[in-house]
Amino acid sequence: MTFEQNVDILIVGAGASGLMAAAGAMKILGPSGRVVVLEKMPRPSRKIMITGKGRCNFTNAKPWNEFSAHIHPKADFLKPAFYNLTSDAMISYLAELGLESVVERGDRAFPASYSAADVVDALVKGAEDSGARIICGCEVVECRRNGEGFFVECTDNQIFTCSKLIICTGGLSYPTTGSTGDGYRFARNMGHSVTPLFPSLTAIVPKGYKNTSLSGHIDRRTPLSEMGKLLCGNQLKNVGVGLFIDGNLVQDEFGDIDFTDGGLEGPIGFKLSRRAVQALSNGAKVSVELDLKPAVEMSSLSSRIANLFDGISKDGRTASKPYRERFKLLLTKVLPSSLIPAFIRSNPTLDHKTLAAKLKCWKMDVTGYVGYERCVVTAGGISRDEIVPKTLESRLVKGLYFAGEVLDIDADTGGYNLQSAFSTGYLAGMSAARSI
Repeated sequence: MTFEQNVDILIVGAGASGLMAAAGAMKILGPSGRVVVLEKMPRPSRKIMITGKGRCNFTNAKPWNEFSAHIHPKADFLKPAFYNLTSDAMISYLAELGLESVVERGDRAFPASYSAADVVDALVKGAEDSGARIICGCEVVECRRNGEGFFVECTDNQIFTCSKLIICTGGLSYPTTGSTGDGYRFARNMGHSVTPLFPSLTAIVPKGYKNTSLSGHIDRRTPLSEMGKLLCGNQLKNVGVGLFIDGNLVQDEFGDIDFTDGGLEGPIGFKLSRRAVQALSNGAKVSVELDLKPAVEMSSLSSRIANLFDGISKDGRTASKPYRERFKLLLTKVLPSSLIPAFIRSNPTLDHKTLAAKLKCWKMDVTGYVGYERCVVTAGGISRDEIVPKTLESRLVKGLYFAGEVLDIDADTGGYNLQSAFSTGYLAGMSAARSI
């Protein structure tokens, strides 16, 4: 049996952008509006539930002139949506729904409860209280133009017709949450083009870190090599990291990095991953150089190490010890003890004379990256040239709108991606409603 429903606005995807699209549409349409959100998973916003390891850094409170520096590949496209729903406005919106927030270092906003589930509950409440209807467990298989409106078919034989259609299906990252690239297929079928897709905000894998000879996409489950085991678990704070592509420095960052079971991660690892993955996908040679002592000039560090080693060599307790033992004692004075075995193994010719240079420039070739199975966001997407930034309506198909990760915009870690989804969803919903 086939069930057919006609609505004003149909939204495909009940993630961050889809739920805000519903709220935005109902704000314009009012109680008489017929807005339906279709979600193929059993519950809305599965991806938000795992954001920030369940703590959910849901936005970043920076003003646009600072926020925009973290948007890729071009921030101007997002500007109208951001000003329609700023970070501060999003924080206020959630507060009105009963969700209090706290702003931490780097202007990152979290729910005061540090529970991602509370953010999801607030977003669902906002959409449903506005009058929108959310239908879960309803997977869309086809979207097509139908006269002046659209025809949408689902796997359970439900058919929807609508005058306005908003695609908010997300990207390819974390497919277990429902992000399997459906929106790209729907867009292509209606004449849109999709820019090259690749994982971003993901672990990059140094050469020899995993027990594999593969390059490019390396599944996170691939076992660690002996070097990987030595590095895994180390967290380095306040270090400098340079990204080199074909021998040229293309990005220089300062902050914290983590060595995990995936590879090089943490705030700086993620920030470097976008360019690193894109370069590796294009066949370029990629490497990183770690400066473990960025606050100290090379000459000063060399002098300090020489003095330390001289003191160790003259100390009555250690003077008679073999060079290897004296050198290891020196290392404990300049490196975390947990990092020393990997640092020695990575630099087999290391001695007290070359130590300063290696601390200032620890080079690692990068040969791979963790893919969509565990990346935070998908880079690339539906071409921005085919969408009107001020409304997010398609330039090719009247009445068709796009929002969220399915678009060719992505951002750094720190709340920027979710805010982009909220802002674009809200604008798309309001624009679609205004056009009815």
